[in-house]
Amino acid sequence: MPLTIHHAETKIMTVSPHDYDESKIKTLSSLEHIRKRPGMYIGRLGNGSHPDDGIYILLKEVVDNAVDEYIMGAGKRINIHLGSEGMVTVRDFGRGIPLGKIVDCVSTINTGAKYNTEVFQFSVGLNGVGTKAVNAMSSHFKVTAFRDGKFACAIFTKGELLSCEDGETTEANGTLVEFIPDREMFQDYAFDSGFVEARLWRYAYLNAGLKLYLDKTCFYSAGGLLDLLAKELDDQNIYEPIYYRDATLEFAFSHTDGYGDTYYSFVNGTYTSEGGTHLSAFREGILKGVNEFSKKSFVGQDVRDGLVGTLAIKIKDPLFESQTKNKLGNSDIRSWIVNKVKDAVSSALYKNTEAAERLLEKIQRNEKVRKELQSVRQEAKAKSKKVAFKIPQLKDCKHHPTRKKASPQGQGNMVFITEGQSAAGSIVSSRDPLTQAVFSLKGKPMNVLGQKLAILYKNEEMYSLMRALDIEESIADLRYDKVILATDADVDGLHIRNLLLTFFLHYFEPLVKLGYVYILETPLFRVRNKQETHYCYSEKEKQVAVKKLQGTAAKAGNVEMTRFKGLGEISPKEFKQFIGPDIRLQQVNMGSVSEVSKILSFYMGKNTPERKNYIMEHLVVTEG
Repeated sequence: MPLTIHHAETKIMTVSPHDYDESKIKTLSSLEHIRKRPGMYIGRLGNGSHPDDGIYILLKEVVDNAVDEYIMGAGKRINIHLGSEGMVTVRDFGRGIPLGKIVDCVSTINTGAKYNTEVFQFSVGLNGVGTKAVNAMSSHFKVTAFRDGKFACAIFTKGELLSCEDGETTEANGTLVEFIPDREMFQDYAFDSGFVEARLWRYAYLNAGLKLYLDKTCFYSAGGLLDLLAKELDDQNIYEPIYYRDATLEFAFSHTDGYGDTYYSFVNGTYTSEGGTHLSAFREGILKGVNEFSKKSFVGQDVRDGLVGTLAIKIKDPLFESQTKNKLGNSDIRSWIVNKVKDAVSSALYKNTEAAERLLEKIQRNEKVRKELQSVRQEAKAKSKKVAFKIPQLKDCKHHPTRKKASPQGQGNMVFITEGQSAAGSIVSSRDPLTQAVFSLKGKPMNVLGQKLAILYKNEEMYSLMRALDIEESIADLRYDKVILATDADVDGLHIRNLLLTFFLHYFEPLVKLGYVYILETPLFRVRNKQETHYCYSEKEKQVAVKKLQGTAAKAGNVEMTRFKGLGEISPKEFKQFIGPDIRLQQVNMGSVSEVSKILSFYMGKNTPERKNYIMEHLVVTEG
């Protein structure tokens, strides 16, 4: 939708303070609280355009319950269907919810068998909220349990019970859930099949032997995390992956020739995108296992650079740092994970001498590069101190997150990376200096694809950007919650955007993988008359706005249309609304490790003839 501004007289209203007495105290039921504060339960609402939007969390909560049945040895198949009008259906073939408790299990907080470790040993949903949240946030919610020839069914709307039914059935044991996310909460939503399929593949990799069907498409893995690693690497690994699996721990890893380390970690089937204690223990275990085998004292950076790993653990009482379960906080699991990983890695290297030899060669190359970089880093730091203590291209903000203290909820900061003084000037003049910083590039950044790490310290622009973000030592030191690429919407601007993405993906891939990098969307057109101004983000929006204003042209004068060729053409007064509360951002999402490598090589590598042929084949000629 275009942004519309009405030119009207501003009226200032005074509001008298309300009386504060017993009548103002409210008590919400658990389901009312879920609807009132959905962010506490599912993170974000969204419309389905992002993989972490609420509709996918609702689907996940229902599928999690079905997978828990498989983990406990009941049912090897789950059927999923995405129907019209947003209807979602999930059918498992497990034990089925106990018939007499079917209403309580989906509507009463802290009710469920997952508190009983004899019934569910390794369950994610120990807080007793998951399915209740789905119920509360659905305009239609129906659950049916089948057990030993009998069934019980309950239908709800927005968490309120409408009807119940029970009787006899010929259906196989299990549970059937169908729901429609409430469009009052999830406006204009639609399921992206790509996001759903990615989630189902993740379930398949984490539960080897389980078959998940999305209509007629089957998601199945026999090799578990080894299959996931193979998909991510696509034969780019430099030695045969090291793999280990027991009842509570499974992992696989290998090295590539890239920089940085990439991990896919899970706890009881849930993807922990921010890692946690299990991931740090895994990293430490690999280091100790390699050192034990090699009888050397390699440092962690040398062992981990280029490593791609998958990790899954099963524990009885997972403690996550948020309801959306992105980071594990259990400290008591560290020692046993470190020891198990250390012993497994050391043993695997003794058994596979060829893999051990190539792994050690990679570590020694990393060590050599690190030592060569030390002198280059010292020179770069000494040079930067002579020039200025502050980074000249950075107009910083006041508040920053740290490792120990994250930004308050809803008050995260951001840095805009722009090209040229005119674009930077508009943003600097209109920004919020408390939470919005601006880094201005002097010109087109260097194409760093295939370049060694040393170039980071020899190229002043790249070095300044790395210092501004404070990611030289670790992504965990990042000073901003969002890194926003703010480039012009023309060919040069898109080229600069691609060069910046190449920089981050080549040297700081986890920055993109963890979802810190965004693209700022700014309007392409301004359409206005004396009464209204419309800011349009596409040709279609422009045509609609022109048609609308032409209908009122007799009263409001002629329609004026402006095409913004660059950010610098937008006045600071106008720009303020585009980086305020209604800011439009597109998060940069990363595919598999191998996919990123192929895309970068094609678009930014030394294959000019191939790119030229691709451009000629896809060239679109427009008139006008």
